[in-house]
Amino acid sequence: MGVPKGRRRIVVAVAALLALGAVAAIGHRVLAPAEVVTPARGTLPPPVTPATGVVGRLPVAPLIVEGRLRVYAAQRQVYADRPADSRHRVTPYWSYRRWPAQVNGVLASGSTVLTRWSDGKLVALDGRTGKVAWRVDGPTPGVGFTARRTGAGVVWAPQGIFVASGADGRTVLVVSGEGRLRGYALADGRELWRVDGAARCRTDLGTTADGRVASLDTCGAPVTVEFRDVATGTVLTRWRPPGVGAESTVTPLGCLTPRSQCRGLRTSAPGDAVGRGWLVGAGEPVPAPTLDAADSTLVGEIAVGDDGGVLKGWAARTGKERWRRGDLGPVRVLAIEPGRVHVLTEQRDLLTLDPTTGAQRSRFPLTVGQDGIGWVPGLAYAADGYLAVERLRERAGPDDDDQAYFLMAEPVVLAAT
Repeated sequence: MGVPKGRRRIVVAVAALLALGAVAAIGHRVLAPAEVVTPARGTLPPPVTPATGVVGRLPVAPLIVEGRLRVYAAQRQVYADRPADSRHRVTPYWSYRRWPAQVNGVLASGSTVLTRWSDGKLVALDGRTGKVAWRVDGPTPGVGFTARRTGAGVVWAPQGIFVASGADGRTVLVVSGEGRLRGYALADGRELWRVDGAARCRTDLGTTADGRVASLDTCGAPVTVEFRDVATGTVLTRWRPPGVGAESTVTPLGCLTPRSQCRGLRTSAPGDAVGRGWLVGAGEPVPAPTLDAADSTLVGEIAVGDDGGVLKGWAARTGKERWRRGDLGPVRVLAIEPGRVHVLTEQRDLLTLDPTTGAQRSRFPLTVGQDGIGWVPGLAYAADGYLAVERLRERAGPDDDDQAYFLMAEPVVLAAT
Protein backbone atom coordinates (compact mmCIF):
# COMPACT_ATOMS: atom_id res chain seq x y z
CA MET A 1 0.00 0.00 0.00
CA GLY A 2 1.60 3.28 -1.11
CA VAL A 3 1.83 6.60 0.65
CA PRO A 4 -0.92 9.01 -0.36
CA LYS A 5 0.23 11.71 -2.74
CA GLY A 6 -0.67 14.57 -0.34
CA ARG A 7 1.20 13.00 2.55
CA ARG A 8 4.19 12.36 0.30
CA ARG A 9 4.35 16.05 -0.54
CA ILE A 10 4.27 16.95 3.14
CA VAL A 11 7.11 14.52 3.89
CA VAL A 12 9.20 15.96 1.03
CA ALA A 13 8.54 19.52 2.21
CA VAL A 14 9.52 18.69 5.81
CA ALA A 15 12.69 16.95 4.62
CA ALA A 16 13.57 19.96 2.50
CA LEU A 17 13.03 22.31 5.43
CA LEU A 18 15.18 20.14 7.69
CA ALA A 19 17.93 20.06 5.08
CA LEU A 20 17.72 23.83 4.64
CA GLY A 21 17.88 24.31 8.40
CA ALA A 22 20.92 22.06 8.64
CA VAL A 23 22.67 23.99 5.86
CA ALA A 24 21.81 27.29 7.58
CA ALA A 25 23.13 26.02 10.91
CA ILE A 26 26.36 24.84 9.32
CA GLY A 27 26.71 28.13 7.44
CA HIS A 28 26.16 30.10 10.62
CA ARG A 29 28.79 28.08 12.47
CA VAL A 30 31.28 28.54 9.63
CA LEU A 31 30.63 32.18 8.75
CA ALA A 32 29.48 33.79 12.01
CA PRO A 33 32.00 35.86 13.98
CA ALA A 34 33.95 33.54 16.24
CA GLU A 35 36.83 33.42 18.70
CA VAL A 36 38.73 30.22 19.44
CA VAL A 37 41.15 30.10 22.37
CA THR A 38 43.38 27.04 22.69
CA PRO A 39 45.37 27.60 25.91
CA ALA A 40 48.72 26.06 26.70
CA ARG A 41 49.04 22.51 27.91
CA GLY A 42 52.13 21.20 29.56
CA THR A 43 54.89 23.04 31.38
CA LEU A 44 56.29 26.42 30.46
CA PRO A 45 59.94 25.98 29.47
CA PRO A 46 62.51 27.91 31.52
CA PRO A 47 64.55 30.67 29.87
CA VAL A 48 67.50 29.17 28.05
CA THR A 49 70.97 30.36 27.12
CA PRO A 50 71.47 28.71 23.74
CA ALA A 51 74.86 28.05 22.21
CA THR A 52 76.07 30.94 20.06
CA GLY A 53 75.40 30.39 16.39
CA VAL A 54 72.59 29.63 13.98
CA VAL A 55 69.62 28.00 15.72
CA GLY A 56 67.69 26.97 12.62
CA ARG A 57 65.36 28.17 9.92
CA LEU A 58 61.65 28.89 10.05
CA PRO A 59 58.84 29.49 7.55
CA VAL A 60 57.45 32.40 9.59
CA ALA A 61 58.80 35.31 11.62
CA PRO A 62 58.97 34.84 15.42
CA LEU A 63 58.62 37.20 18.35
CA ILE A 64 60.69 36.04 21.34
CA VAL A 65 58.77 36.26 24.63
CA GLU A 66 60.81 36.20 27.87
CA GLY A 67 63.46 34.04 26.18
CA ARG A 68 61.06 31.08 26.47
CA LEU A 69 58.53 31.12 23.64
CA ARG A 70 58.22 32.14 20.03
CA VAL A 71 55.02 33.88 18.90
CA TYR A 72 53.88 34.00 15.27
CA ALA A 73 51.06 35.60 13.28
CA ALA A 74 48.95 34.26 10.43
CA GLN A 75 46.07 36.02 8.69
CA ARG A 76 43.52 35.14 11.39
CA GLN A 77 45.61 33.49 14.08
CA VAL A 78 48.28 34.27 16.65
CA TYR A 79 50.08 31.25 18.10
CA ALA A 80 53.21 30.22 20.00
CA ASP A 81 55.65 27.33 20.07
CA ARG A 82 58.42 26.33 22.47
CA PRO A 83 61.25 26.39 23.36
CA ALA A 84 62.73 29.58 21.91
CA ASP A 85 65.79 27.75 20.59
CA SER A 86 63.96 24.95 18.77
CA ARG A 87 65.60 24.29 15.42
CA HIS A 88 62.28 24.19 13.56
CA ARG A 89 58.73 25.38 14.11
CA VAL A 90 56.91 22.81 16.23
CA THR A 91 53.34 22.02 17.34
CA PRO A 92 51.70 25.16 18.78
CA TYR A 93 51.95 25.55 22.54
CA TRP A 94 48.90 27.83 22.49
CA SER A 95 46.74 29.44 19.84
CA TYR A 96 44.27 32.30 19.52
CA ARG A 97 42.07 32.63 16.45
CA ARG A 98 39.34 35.08 15.37
CA TRP A 99 36.98 35.13 12.40
CA PRO A 100 36.37 36.98 10.12
CA ALA A 101 38.71 39.72 11.38
CA GLN A 102 42.37 39.66 10.33
CA VAL A 103 45.51 40.17 12.40
CA ASN A 104 46.85 43.68 11.83
CA GLY A 105 49.66 43.89 14.40
CA VAL A 106 51.30 41.98 17.25
CA LEU A 107 53.48 43.45 19.99
CA ALA A 108 55.15 41.75 22.97
CA SER A 109 55.78 43.59 26.24
CA GLY A 110 57.07 41.46 29.09
CA SER A 111 54.82 38.39 29.23
CA THR A 112 51.91 40.17 27.49
CA VAL A 113 51.24 39.61 23.79
CA LEU A 114 49.07 42.41 22.43
CA THR A 115 47.16 41.65 19.22
CA ARG A 116 45.38 44.19 17.04
CA TRP A 117 42.72 43.18 14.53
CA SER A 118 41.25 44.68 11.37
CA ASP A 119 37.93 45.42 13.10
CA GLY A 120 39.74 47.52 15.74
CA LYS A 121 39.54 44.93 18.49
CA LEU A 122 42.53 44.88 20.86
CA VAL A 123 43.10 41.52 22.54
CA ALA A 124 45.82 41.06 25.15
CA LEU A 125 47.02 37.48 25.65
CA ASP A 126 49.01 36.04 28.51
CA GLY A 127 52.11 34.95 26.63
CA ARG A 128 52.76 32.14 29.10
CA THR A 129 49.35 30.50 28.72
CA GLY A 130 47.68 31.94 25.63
CA LYS A 131 44.60 32.88 27.65
CA VAL A 132 42.84 36.20 27.00
CA ALA A 133 43.83 38.78 29.62
CA TRP A 134 41.50 41.50 28.30
CA ARG A 135 39.84 42.76 25.15
CA VAL A 136 38.61 46.24 24.19
CA ASP A 137 37.48 48.12 21.08
CA GLY A 138 40.16 50.44 19.72
CA PRO A 139 40.70 52.63 16.66
CA THR A 140 40.30 50.65 13.45
CA PRO A 141 43.50 50.37 11.42
CA GLY A 142 41.73 50.60 8.06
CA VAL A 143 43.52 47.52 6.68
CA GLY A 144 43.83 43.83 7.52
CA PHE A 145 46.78 41.43 7.32
CA THR A 146 49.37 43.42 5.38
CA ALA A 147 52.39 41.12 5.69
CA ARG A 148 53.82 38.62 3.26
CA ARG A 149 53.68 34.91 4.11
CA THR A 150 56.32 35.14 6.86
CA GLY A 151 54.14 37.57 8.82
CA ALA A 152 57.23 39.72 9.53
CA GLY A 153 55.50 42.97 8.60
CA VAL A 154 52.88 42.32 11.30
CA VAL A 155 55.11 41.09 14.15
CA TRP A 156 58.40 42.93 13.47
CA ALA A 157 57.05 46.20 12.06
CA PRO A 158 53.45 46.66 13.27
CA GLN A 159 51.87 50.01 12.51
CA GLY A 160 49.87 52.11 14.96
CA ILE A 161 50.61 50.22 18.21
CA PHE A 162 53.29 51.36 20.66
CA VAL A 163 54.17 51.03 24.34
CA ALA A 164 55.95 53.29 26.83
CA SER A 165 56.27 53.72 30.58
CA GLY A 166 54.64 56.65 32.34
CA ALA A 167 56.18 58.66 35.16
CA ASP A 168 54.65 56.23 37.67
CA GLY A 169 56.27 53.24 35.96
CA ARG A 170 53.00 51.94 34.54
CA THR A 171 53.21 50.57 30.99
CA VAL A 172 50.83 52.30 28.59
CA LEU A 173 49.66 50.92 25.26
CA VAL A 174 49.15 53.62 22.60
CA VAL A 175 47.01 52.83 19.55
CA SER A 176 46.33 55.04 16.54
CA GLY A 177 44.11 54.72 13.49
CA GLU A 178 42.00 56.87 11.14
CA GLY A 179 42.65 60.09 13.05
CA ARG A 180 42.06 58.61 16.51
CA LEU A 181 44.72 58.14 19.19
CA ARG A 182 44.09 56.19 22.40
CA GLY A 183 46.05 55.34 25.53
CA TYR A 184 45.31 52.14 27.51
CA ALA A 185 46.75 50.61 30.66
CA LEU A 186 48.56 47.53 29.37
CA ALA A 187 47.83 45.65 32.61
CA ASP A 188 44.02 45.63 32.27
CA GLY A 189 43.04 47.45 29.03
CA ARG A 190 41.46 50.41 30.83
CA GLU A 191 41.27 53.47 28.57
CA LEU A 192 43.33 56.33 30.02
CA TRP A 193 42.85 59.05 27.42
CA ARG A 194 41.71 59.74 23.86
CA VAL A 195 42.50 62.25 21.11
CA ASP A 196 40.50 62.66 17.91
CA GLY A 197 41.29 64.56 14.74
CA ALA A 198 41.54 64.38 10.96
CA ALA A 199 43.46 61.34 9.74
CA ARG A 200 44.99 63.38 6.91
CA CYS A 201 46.50 65.84 9.37
CA ARG A 202 48.29 63.65 11.90
CA THR A 203 50.82 60.85 11.59
CA ASP A 204 51.48 59.10 14.89
CA LEU A 205 55.20 58.30 14.96
CA GLY A 206 55.69 56.27 18.15
CA THR A 207 56.72 56.68 21.78
CA THR A 208 59.91 57.91 23.40
CA ALA A 209 62.12 56.43 26.10
CA ASP A 210 61.09 59.22 28.49
CA GLY A 211 57.37 58.44 28.27
CA ARG A 212 55.99 60.66 25.50
CA VAL A 213 53.96 60.04 22.34
CA ALA A 214 55.25 61.72 19.17
CA SER A 215 52.89 62.76 16.36
CA LEU A 216 53.48 64.76 13.17
CA ASP A 217 50.87 67.48 12.49
CA THR A 218 50.97 68.49 8.81
CA CYS A 219 47.77 70.54 8.58
CA GLY A 220 49.13 73.59 10.32
CA ALA A 221 51.89 75.81 8.96
CA PRO A 222 54.66 75.17 9.67
CA VAL A 223 54.64 71.40 10.17
CA THR A 224 54.85 70.50 13.87
CA VAL A 225 55.81 67.46 15.94
CA GLU A 226 53.69 67.13 19.08
CA PHE A 227 54.95 65.30 22.16
CA ARG A 228 52.20 64.08 24.53
CA ASP A 229 52.46 62.63 28.00
CA VAL A 230 51.90 58.89 27.57
CA ALA A 231 49.91 58.62 30.82
CA THR A 232 47.46 61.47 30.17
CA GLY A 233 47.60 62.37 26.46
CA THR A 234 48.37 66.01 27.37
CA VAL A 235 50.56 67.90 24.88
CA LEU A 236 53.85 68.76 26.60
CA THR A 237 55.89 70.13 23.70
CA ARG A 238 55.22 71.38 20.18
CA TRP A 239 58.36 71.37 18.04
CA ARG A 240 58.83 72.80 14.55
CA PRO A 241 61.58 70.84 12.77
CA PRO A 242 63.62 73.16 10.53
CA GLY A 243 63.21 72.53 6.82
CA VAL A 244 60.37 70.03 7.20
CA GLY A 245 57.23 70.38 5.07
CA ALA A 246 54.01 68.45 4.53
CA GLU A 247 55.76 65.88 2.28
CA SER A 248 58.68 65.30 4.62
CA THR A 249 59.24 62.17 6.69
CA VAL A 250 60.09 61.77 10.36
CA THR A 251 61.62 58.42 11.32
CA PRO A 252 62.00 57.20 14.93
CA LEU A 253 65.47 55.90 15.86
CA GLY A 254 66.93 53.83 18.68
CA CYS A 255 63.64 52.12 19.60
CA LEU A 256 63.44 49.15 21.98
CA THR A 257 60.58 47.62 20.01
CA PRO A 258 59.27 48.90 16.66
CA ARG A 259 58.53 52.61 17.17
CA SER A 260 58.36 52.19 20.95
CA GLN A 261 60.56 53.82 23.60
CA CYS A 262 62.70 55.57 20.98
CA ARG A 263 65.63 57.89 21.75
CA GLY A 264 65.97 59.76 18.47
CA LEU A 265 64.39 60.99 15.23
CA ARG A 266 65.55 61.65 11.70
CA THR A 267 63.79 64.31 9.61
CA SER A 268 64.14 64.48 5.85
CA ALA A 269 62.50 66.34 2.99
CA PRO A 270 61.84 64.82 -0.47
CA GLY A 271 65.05 64.68 -2.50
CA ASP A 272 67.38 65.08 0.48
CA ALA A 273 70.57 63.03 0.15
CA VAL A 274 70.79 62.94 3.95
CA GLY A 275 68.40 63.93 6.68
CA ARG A 276 68.90 65.57 10.05
CA GLY A 277 69.30 63.50 13.20
CA TRP A 278 67.90 64.49 16.58
CA LEU A 279 67.95 63.18 20.13
CA VAL A 280 64.66 63.28 22.01
CA GLY A 281 64.20 63.86 25.72
CA ALA A 282 62.65 66.47 27.96
CA GLY A 283 61.82 69.60 25.95
CA GLU A 284 62.58 69.97 22.26
CA PRO A 285 64.83 67.51 20.36
CA VAL A 286 68.50 68.47 20.08
CA PRO A 287 70.63 68.08 16.92
CA ALA A 288 72.71 64.90 16.54
CA PRO A 289 74.63 65.17 13.22
CA THR A 290 76.02 61.63 13.60
CA LEU A 291 72.46 60.41 12.93
CA ASP A 292 71.98 62.38 9.71
CA ALA A 293 72.85 59.50 7.34
CA ALA A 294 70.04 57.10 6.46
CA ASP A 295 72.15 54.05 7.35
CA SER A 296 73.10 55.30 10.82
CA THR A 297 71.33 54.03 13.90
CA LEU A 298 71.12 54.74 17.60
CA VAL A 299 71.82 52.24 20.39
CA GLY A 300 71.27 53.88 23.76
CA GLU A 301 73.44 57.01 23.64
CA ILE A 302 75.73 55.70 20.89
CA ALA A 303 75.30 56.45 17.19
CA VAL A 304 76.56 53.68 14.91
CA GLY A 305 77.12 54.04 11.19
CA ASP A 306 79.40 53.65 8.19
CA ASP A 307 82.01 56.33 7.55
CA GLY A 308 83.80 55.69 4.26
CA GLY A 309 83.79 51.92 4.64
CA VAL A 310 84.68 52.03 8.35
CA LEU A 311 82.05 51.17 10.93
CA LYS A 312 82.18 53.74 13.74
CA GLY A 313 80.51 54.50 17.01
CA TRP A 314 80.06 58.07 18.27
CA ALA A 315 78.68 59.61 21.42
CA ALA A 316 75.43 60.81 19.87
CA ARG A 317 75.12 63.84 22.14
CA THR A 318 78.63 65.23 21.58
CA GLY A 319 79.67 63.67 18.27
CA LYS A 320 82.90 62.38 19.80
CA GLU A 321 84.19 59.19 18.19
CA ARG A 322 84.17 56.29 20.63
CA TRP A 323 85.40 53.43 18.46
CA ARG A 324 86.04 52.33 14.88
CA ARG A 325 86.20 49.00 13.06
CA GLY A 326 88.03 49.14 9.76
CA ASP A 327 88.57 45.40 9.62
CA LEU A 328 85.05 44.38 8.66
CA GLY A 329 84.68 45.61 5.10
CA PRO A 330 81.23 46.73 3.91
CA VAL A 331 78.60 45.80 6.47
CA ARG A 332 74.91 46.35 7.01
CA VAL A 333 73.32 46.95 10.41
CA LEU A 334 70.48 44.43 10.65
CA ALA A 335 69.01 45.15 14.09
CA ILE A 336 69.77 46.55 17.52
CA GLU A 337 68.83 45.72 21.09
CA PRO A 338 70.14 46.96 24.45
CA GLY A 339 73.87 46.21 24.63
CA ARG A 340 74.04 44.70 21.13
CA VAL A 341 74.29 45.88 17.54
CA HIS A 342 73.98 43.15 14.90
CA VAL A 343 75.75 43.66 11.56
CA LEU A 344 76.05 41.50 8.44
CA THR A 345 79.17 41.31 6.27
CA GLU A 346 79.30 40.75 2.52
CA GLN A 347 80.35 37.15 3.22
CA ARG A 348 77.13 36.72 5.25
CA ASP A 349 78.91 36.57 8.60
CA LEU A 350 76.83 37.85 11.50
CA LEU A 351 78.75 40.02 13.94
CA THR A 352 77.36 41.18 17.23
CA LEU A 353 79.21 44.14 18.71
CA ASP A 354 79.11 46.00 21.99
CA PRO A 355 77.74 49.42 20.91
CA THR A 356 79.71 51.26 23.62
CA THR A 357 83.15 49.89 22.77
CA GLY A 358 82.82 48.20 19.37
CA ALA A 359 84.15 44.99 20.90
CA GLN A 360 83.05 41.79 19.22
CA ARG A 361 80.64 39.67 21.23
CA SER A 362 80.23 36.94 18.63
CA ARG A 363 80.84 36.16 14.97
CA PHE A 364 79.69 33.24 12.83
CA PRO A 365 78.38 32.49 9.31
CA LEU A 366 74.66 33.22 9.05
CA THR A 367 74.06 30.13 6.94
CA VAL A 368 72.08 26.92 7.36
CA GLY A 369 73.22 23.62 5.86
CA GLN A 370 73.81 23.97 2.13
CA ASP A 371 71.68 27.11 1.72
CA GLY A 372 74.70 29.18 0.66
CA ILE A 373 75.19 32.96 0.77
CA GLY A 374 73.32 33.96 -2.41
CA TRP A 375 70.68 36.01 -0.65
CA VAL A 376 70.01 39.53 0.62
CA PRO A 377 68.51 40.43 4.00
CA GLY A 378 64.90 41.53 4.30
CA LEU A 379 63.20 42.51 7.55
CA ALA A 380 65.12 41.67 10.73
CA TYR A 381 64.41 41.53 14.46
CA ALA A 382 66.43 41.12 17.67
CA ALA A 383 65.43 40.43 21.28
CA ASP A 384 66.82 38.56 24.29
CA GLY A 385 70.08 37.81 22.48
CA TYR A 386 68.32 36.24 19.47
CA LEU A 387 68.35 37.61 15.94
CA ALA A 388 66.01 36.59 13.11
CA VAL A 389 66.17 37.81 9.52
CA GLU A 390 64.28 37.15 6.30
CA ARG A 391 66.41 35.91 3.41
CA LEU A 392 65.36 37.24 0.01
CA ARG A 393 66.40 36.28 -3.50
CA GLU A 394 69.15 38.51 -4.82
CA ARG A 395 66.96 39.97 -7.57
CA ALA A 396 63.74 40.11 -5.55
CA GLY A 397 61.57 43.16 -6.13
CA PRO A 398 58.71 44.57 -4.06
CA ASP A 399 56.14 43.58 -6.70
CA ASP A 400 57.26 39.93 -6.89
CA ASP A 401 55.03 37.22 -5.47
CA ASP A 402 56.23 35.37 -2.39
CA GLN A 403 57.76 32.50 -4.35
CA ALA A 404 59.96 34.87 -6.35
CA TYR A 405 60.60 37.13 -3.36
CA PHE A 406 61.82 34.72 -0.67
CA LEU A 407 64.87 32.48 -0.93
CA MET A 408 62.98 29.28 -0.06
CA ALA A 409 60.01 27.84 1.81
CA GLU A 410 61.76 28.48 5.15
CA PRO A 411 63.31 31.91 4.50
CA VAL A 412 63.72 33.06 8.11
CA VAL A 413 67.01 32.20 9.80
CA LEU A 414 67.15 32.36 13.60
CA ALA A 415 70.43 32.81 15.46
CA ALA A 416 71.63 33.15 19.06
CA THR A 417 74.25 35.84 19.53
